[in-house]
Amino acid sequence: MPDFEHALDALAGRVSSLRAARAAYPADLAPTLDAALAELDTAAELLAEAREQLRKSPKRAGAKRDGGAQRELKLLRQVFRAFPVPVIVLDGGGVVRRINPETSRMLGSPDGYLVGRSFPLLVDVSRRAAFRSHLTSALQTGQPSAFETRLAHQGRTHTVQLAMTRLTMPGEPQQMVAAIVLPIEVQVAEPGARRPEQSDGALLLAAAKRQDLLVKMATLLLDEEALRRPVALPRATRLLAAEWADWVIADVVRDGVPRRSAVMAPKDQPLGELARQVESADPATSHVVLQVLDRGSGVVHEMVEDETLLGFCADGPVLTAMGASSLLSVPIGSGDGVLTLVRTNGRQPFALADLAVMQEVGLQLGLAVRAQSSFQSRSRAADALSASVAPRNLPDIPGYEAAAVYHPGSSVGAEFYDVFPVAGGWGFALGGAAGKGEEAASVTAMVRGGLRALSVWESDPDLVMRRVNEALVAQGSGLFVMAVAGFVQGRTIRLSSAGHHPAARVRNDGTVRFVAGGGVPLGIAREAETQVETLTVPVGETLVLYSEGLVSSRNARGEPYGDERLADVLGRCAGQSPSTVVKAVEADRHAFSEGQVWDEIVVLALRGV
Repeated sequence: MPDFEHALDALAGRVSSLRAARAAYPADLAPTLDAALAELDTAAELLAEAREQLRKSPKRAGAKRDGGAQRELKLLRQVFRAFPVPVIVLDGGGVVRRINPETSRMLGSPDGYLVGRSFPLLVDVSRRAAFRSHLTSALQTGQPSAFETRLAHQGRTHTVQLAMTRLTMPGEPQQMVAAIVLPIEVQVAEPGARRPEQSDGALLLAAAKRQDLLVKMATLLLDEEALRRPVALPRATRLLAAEWADWVIADVVRDGVPRRSAVMAPKDQPLGELARQVESADPATSHVVLQVLDRGSGVVHEMVEDETLLGFCADGPVLTAMGASSLLSVPIGSGDGVLTLVRTNGRQPFALADLAVMQEVGLQLGLAVRAQSSFQSRSRAADALSASVAPRNLPDIPGYEAAAVYHPGSSVGAEFYDVFPVAGGWGFALGGAAGKGEEAASVTAMVRGGLRALSVWESDPDLVMRRVNEALVAQGSGLFVMAVAGFVQGRTIRLSSAGHHPAARVRNDGTVRFVAGGGVPLGIAREAETQVETLTVPVGETLVLYSEGLVSSRNARGEPYGDERLADVLGRCAGQSPSTVVKAVEADRHAFSEGQVWDEIVVLALRGV
């Protein structure tokens, strides 16, 4: 077929000249485009002529029944591969059946990579419906059909003129469509050059980017605020949307059902309404979400062929509305949810290496979500325990002013204080268990509740202390509690101490005296050994009770705060209100320990008025 080969060579030369003209005169594309369209018609005629000549070629005697068709097909393939413009053979459903090297070069994909894939996925979303109509028209009528669109693949975008004509392939039972692609805006790789995505530098850069993402994600999820507040998922999705995908969706399993938790949409597009539709879409209807949850492993779709994978919204399939070209979904933790990333046309598709790094991100995110849930559960328990060891408000005690300060320590501690009514007057108590953590706090809460409850029937705080001691010993917790309780009747206060620090009396003249205190902590022996004392508190005098955490606070040199420093501060507060007294003690201790608080601190002040 020398004439045909000559015509092909001439066509290749003219196409090369048109490319050169486009590069030399980018501002004047109209003449070049008109000429290119004319060459497109020439290419279509050459293909038709080649097909007709192959059909008419003589058969050898004795050849098998289909030998001629096989020879025709072989020759047609050679012509197809040598054709100087991008040509793609599609079946009636738009699936790629053949692709010539010129098309692979233009799109930047390996030879044969697109075979078996849906061609409409390369077409701009807004023109996919038009493409299908043109495809159907070419098949039904046999008349050529052409239109302008954009093709996107491997991060490259081309504006092209796409011409389609019906094609009958030897040996094929169904009719095909030959799609000839004429780039209007051409991106041409240098002859013989490696594709950028295959270069060693690009591979190293991609690997470094993935490693950088893991470091950023770990830093973000290990932040203390990510434990205290439910910010892990929103922060993670924002990071991924900023650096890794156009759309990021997090679905979290609650009560055995996946529920949409976070959606991050592209920032540079007016997609508010679409984002709301994606947020309201039910992940339980998403095939890919259910698949990842069922298998416990991620999936990657380099090219989205099934646009219903992510379910539907008001505008149809979610992926269609997004303009999705590539999708990746991984588990969050161990069945805690699914993280889905979507890239749109014009961006590099997700690869297996991306799936591997996102699997790690999903694992980290799952650990963070579980840690947050555990932390918040413990925090709620700690708050409940704290509420059980300190009253919300101090009641009014006739003849006295009262004020208190309570600072929790670095962990769930065991100090408590309380003020409550008793027969004929008021009672107060203060103390703490020798230990920390939830068990110590629960023992402290039991002692506080016991003192309050038994004071309803007993008129002597010492009898109440002894009964609480019996109950504590019977519990067998192994913890002991230092406590002091007092009943107030008029100007008289009767105190019972079980191993607690002595209360301080602040007189009007600034003199500070400590009461006896002492005794043996509760919970050590069945027979309690308490120290009992009766005081008269005149008008203007203040009785101050305080916890072990106050006097044992230390400064940077390891020195304890101690009773002497406390007495000095209290002496300067003579005649002041109880609220002023407790604030002065609090401020002095804060300055002494440079704001550090390890143990709980309690200060309770009663002043006669």
